[in-house]
Amino acid sequence: MNLLSELKSLKDETKKLDFKVTFVFISVAVITFISIVFASPNFYYDHIGKDRLMSRIYWFLADGGVMFLLPVISIKFFLKGKLSDYGFKLGDIKFGVITVLIFFAVMLPILWIASASESFASAYPQGGSSLKENMSLFLFYEFCILIYMLGWEFLWRGYMLFGLKEKFGYYSIFIQMIPFFILHKGKPEIELFAAIFAGIILGIQALRSGSFIYSWILHFMVMFSIDTISIYRYANKFYDIF
Repeated sequence: MNLLSELKSLKDETKKLDFKVTFVFISVAVITFISIVFASPNFYYDHIGKDRLMSRIYWFLADGGVMFLLPVISIKFFLKGKLSDYGFKLGDIKFGVITVLIFFAVMLPILWIASASESFASAYPQGGSSLKENMSLFLFYEFCILIYMLGWEFLWRGYMLFGLKEKFGYYSIFIQMIPFFILHKGKPEIELFAAIFAGIILGIQALRSGSFIYSWILHFMVMFSIDTISIYRYANKFYDIF
């Protein structure tokens, strides 16, 4: 094997790469690295404090900011594109609203059934038991989740999905689903498995509507429902389906 010829061959192949696609792949990896290392509850515990609730608030706001602002910077300054080209628009409003209502109507009874255990109700909200006793604090906590979901959905169903759409078409749905699924590691098994299909469904919804906004709304509605149902079950000690 001739090292120089191998390097030349590699250089020639590199020149054939699509800059936009390559940049999206690499930047998503870098953003995910920053998210995991610097915007997680573990980072808060290791460097700031030990309060469970504050660690979650830090996580939601810091991670939401990282996952939203870094793609925006990438689009504006490196890819020289418009945010609307990456799903930051209302798109097909009728389709978006109808699918949000349909998907949520399907999810709500599933959430009710899945939450029918004391262990599930005790796990949510993730910020701890104080949220079950203080409505103002709970609403602020949910607002932080809304910010987090803005970044989360824009990274996967906006930046990555639409950034790869031109090159891969509908295959971009499955490409963005894989890291979305992997990052659910550590969640309850049923939620981890459901993330496969959620990633596909949300990807189809975003691509068809031309917007990530509806995925953001739907994902937040699901998370808000999980927390409110868990608080209801915990407060009333009601863990039956009917």
